[in-house]
Amino acid sequence: MVGQVLSDRYELEELVGSGGMSSVFRAHDRLLDRKVALKVLHQQYTDDAGYVERFRHEARAVAALSHPNIVTVIDRGEHGGRQFIVFEYIEGENLKELIQRRGPTPVATALELAMQISRGLSFAHRQGLVHRDVKPQNVLLNGDGQAKVTDFGIARSLDVQHGMTQTGTVLGTSDYIAPEQAQGQRVDEHTDVYSLGVVLYELLTGEVPFPGENFVAVAMRHINEAPPPIRDKRPDVSQRLEAAVQKAMAKEPDDRFPSMADFCRELEACQAEEQGATQVITPARGATRPRRRARAVSPWPLLVVLAALIAIGAVIAALVWHSGTGVFSIDHPGGSGAGGVVPLHGVGAHDPYGTNGENGAVAKLATDGVASTYWSTEQYYDAPNLDKPGVGLVLDAGKSVQLHELGIASGTPGFTAEIRAGNSMSGPFPDVVSSPQQAGARTTFAIGGGPHRYYEVWITRLGQGFNTAQINEISAS
Repeated sequence: MVGQVLSDRYELEELVGSGGMSSVFRAHDRLLDRKVALKVLHQQYTDDAGYVERFRHEARAVAALSHPNIVTVIDRGEHGGRQFIVFEYIEGENLKELIQRRGPTPVATALELAMQISRGLSFAHRQGLVHRDVKPQNVLLNGDGQAKVTDFGIARSLDVQHGMTQTGTVLGTSDYIAPEQAQGQRVDEHTDVYSLGVVLYELLTGEVPFPGENFVAVAMRHINEAPPPIRDKRPDVSQRLEAAVQKAMAKEPDDRFPSMADFCRELEACQAEEQGATQVITPARGATRPRRRARAVSPWPLLVVLAALIAIGAVIAALVWHSGTGVFSIDHPGGSGAGGVVPLHGVGAHDPYGTNGENGAVAKLATDGVASTYWSTEQYYDAPNLDKPGVGLVLDAGKSVQLHELGIASGTPGFTAEIRAGNSMSGPFPDVVSSPQQAGARTTFAIGGGPHRYYEVWITRLGQGFNTAQINEISAS
């Protein structure tokens, strides 16, 4: 089919993959002059109503998922009786190819990739979909190290009545299949938690936990055997991370993390520990410290040192780490009226040059104290351009206050923004109170100008490789 043009628009350039149901091509979108990926149903299934409906179900399912860690559906169509789905094109390898090329992944990299996958899957779960085929082959990596989950071909509604298949049907890939899935039992978000646990196990060790000669042999090992300890193969993996993988891979769904979001939060805690953000050293049980003979000491040097430590402690205490956000802000004694931490609340989006949409209903997720939830712009397919001057997230300080700093944590670093201010929730925001700045994963904007009640993060350009900008958490002082 290479060289063929589907629907007078999509020119097939290269076959990049093929599976049991479909083939994937790199194609050129003549209308918008860009690369896309086309998934085309195999010819032999075009007359099978069940396969056609499953294929259409995938397009409908993923089209509802707008998330930086999920491959975006652009279009769906039919050409000469052949069903096809158009996805964004990801220039890079899949996670399985990375593992095969590099072997065991550095712990920090494995954690970052697993967290990105978990965020995408958590979003899908909140939309009522469980993937059911989480594996490294279904995770694409772009050139910026971003992971994107793809192939929701056997995704199922968490509402059993609307699922494509019923209990008793076994679907999935045996190396990553959950015990309940291997037995044809009911699946839910816990099933994806198990499979992601297996993926993380493979990232850390370079091996799947239960190799075998055939589907049945591997599936039976998932049902009956405990995975070999990770630290036997990777002593540099922390006990906490090993325990997290073991919990994710528990045989009983109720013994796993309650949700994918909970799994993600534990991985974030493991990452913080890995980076040395939370190190607590305690003596081993039963250990005793050697006694030293006391000697007389003049109290004056100690008092001087103590006074110095108190002064240093006061400065350190002014730095507040907002739990779960990864953003520093300055806390000045005396409360918000004297310049302390200012609680901001996401109250909407400001889209004066568009449709006044931009996901304003979820603006509160940028200030809910949970790093795995976020507000995001709509998707822009001419990224990093927005095709308009900008779009903003509106924040309410509750009263007119003078901000000095505003911190942003984002899962889509690289977008350009500035902070504006005004005294109406619906705008305008005439006062530009910060310099334009390219946001990283954690960014602090210095704020000037007078006091205002409403502040706006005004985004003018997306980050390279992203077609949306997301804000996970905001802090201010």
